[in-house]
Amino acid sequence: MENELRPFWNKIFNFDWKFGLFLIMIVCIPRFILVLLANSSGNYGSIGLIMAVSAVAPFLFLNKNGLKKIGISWPKKYHWLLIAFASGLIFSIILYLIGKGLYGNSYHNWYQYIGKSYKIPPGLDQQKKAVMFSIMAITGMTFSPIGEELFFRGIVHSAFAKSFGEKRASVVDSSAFALTHISHFGLVFINNSWNFLIVPASIWVLCMFIVSLLFIRFKKNTGSISGAMISHAAFNLGMIYCIFYLI
Repeated sequence: MENELRPFWNKIFNFDWKFGLFLIMIVCIPRFILVLLANSSGNYGSIGLIMAVSAVAPFLFLNKNGLKKIGISWPKKYHWLLIAFASGLIFSIILYLIGKGLYGNSYHNWYQYIGKSYKIPPGLDQQKKAVMFSIMAITGMTFSPIGEELFFRGIVHSAFAKSFGEKRASVVDSSAFALTHISHFGLVFINNSWNFLIVPASIWVLCMFIVSLLFIRFKKNTGSISGAMISHAAFNLGMIYCIFYLI
C-alpha cells in the first residue's frame, strides 16, 4: 500500500489521527493567538503568513499519492462548481440575516465585528468604496479559501479519515475549523478590553461548523478540493459584500 507522506516524514509519522492532531496543534493554536493579537493591535499582516503556512503544509508533508488523496486533482463534475459557488454565497447572506436580526449593528453581530478589521473610512465615496471592496474581495476569495481548504478539508480531514472514516473525520476537522474561528469572532477586543460573547460566539461557531460540512460536501461532489475552495471563496465574497454594503 502506498504511503501518503514524503519519505522523511514517513520515518516520523503515520498518516493517521495522531498526525492530524499534530497539524492542528502546530497550525491552529499559533493562528488563534496571532488573530487575537491582530485584533488588539490592528496589524493583520500575520494572518497572511498563517494562511500561507496552511497552504504549504500539504506540499511539505505529502507525496504525490498523498496530494491526490486530499483532493488535489481536476474536478470530475464541473457543474457542481457552480452549485458550490451559489451555495457558499447564499450561506453567507443567511449568516448576515441571522446576525442582523439578532444583534443589529452592535459588535455582537459577527459581521459587524469582523468588518472592524477592514478599516473602511466613514464617508467613503462610492467609487473609492468599490475599489476597496474589490481589493478586499479578491484577497478574501484567494488566500483564505486556498489555505484553509488545503489544510482543514485537505490534509487534516484525510489524516483523520484514514483512522476514523469520512463521517467522523468531517466532525473533527469541522470542529477544529469552527473553534479556530472564535479568534475571529466570539473572543472580542472592544474598547481596549477582551470580552467573551457566549451566546453570539456559540451561534457563530455552530454556523462555522455547518459551513465546513458544506465545503466538505462540495469537495466530495466535485471529486476535488477545488469544490470546497470555490464554495469558500463565494462565502467570503458574500460576507465581504455584506460588510461593505449592507451593514
